[in-house]
Amino acid sequence: MEAYFVRQNRKLPAYAKGLLLLMLLLKPFPGWAQALPTVVVQPHPVDLTLPVAATVEAIAQTTLTSQVSGRVMEMRVDVGQTVRKGELLLRIDAREASEAAAGARAQFINAKANYERLKNLRQQNFISAAALDKARADFEMAQATQGQASVSLGHASVTAPISGVVAQRLIEQGETAAPGSPLLTIYGPQGLRVTASIAQYQLPQMRDVKKARVEFPELGLWVDANSVTLLPTADVATHVSQVRVGLPSGLNAVIPGMFARVHFVLGQVQRLTVPAEAVVRRGEVAAVYVQSEQGALSLRQLRLGETSAGGEIEVLAGLSSGERVVLDPLNAAIALKSATATGK
Repeated sequence: MEAYFVRQNRKLPAYAKGLLLLMLLLKPFPGWAQALPTVVVQPHPVDLTLPVAATVEAIAQTTLTSQVSGRVMEMRVDVGQTVRKGELLLRIDAREASEAAAGARAQFINAKANYERLKNLRQQNFISAAALDKARADFEMAQATQGQASVSLGHASVTAPISGVVAQRLIEQGETAAPGSPLLTIYGPQGLRVTASIAQYQLPQMRDVKKARVEFPELGLWVDANSVTLLPTADVATHVSQVRVGLPSGLNAVIPGMFARVHFVLGQVQRLTVPAEAVVRRGEVAAVYVQSEQGALSLRQLRLGETSAGGEIEVLAGLSSGERVVLDPLNAAIALKSATATGK
């Protein structure tokens, strides 16, 4: 049709030129469909897995508590800050502890002098052995009290027991800390694991599991587990056992408390699967674009099963072995719409 206009009308009107240009733009290019990335689906071995919800936790985590009573005079760290082992974190007002240490020191000096004096008197038989024994006991008690007071005075400066990240700050500057009250929580980000709960009826199939993959749905991340450890105890109230799954290092986006899903590998089965990026979802409907041997595209509705540990989705119905699925559904939809508009 374009050639006819060119032959019969050497000088086309402006509206005819515009119409001709529009027709050329709408004309589909045969190479579009062939240029789309595709994959031929075939049944293949996939891991048979048991998915279980889990929680990320740090292997090395500690909560610091106060050993003395006093007001927090200085707070040097905040949540999210990285600290080194031995670094000063906060200071507690040590005046009360200092007064207690001074009193214990005075009692020690007095008890020591009294014991030495009574020991000389005992050598001269001026006092009984029982009196000397009591003086010795008072001296030893005063010595222990002094040592305890000196240690408590040293606890006024709180330092980091491990290198890591401050996860929680449980007290603020100016507040009063009591002995045993929590101050800070620190965890080591280099050692992370996930902990999952396994019901009692699932324990037999978990005995020999040594391989697992961990999914972080919010991050779109899958990682292979370093280790799988089934703890040999069960909770008395819930009758579930804990499974600890080690994570590789370098997961900067993963933090303690995050939700994860562990896929424990129980064996392998033959399944027909499609990549998750090829699936088009419209509400409850799932479909893929299928390319025929002639290059024609069609949208095929599927019935899908579970997502495998490799990130692919099982196809229960809608596809046959050997069919070619388009991996780029967006460009496939554009090509199909263009072909439909031109009557192809």
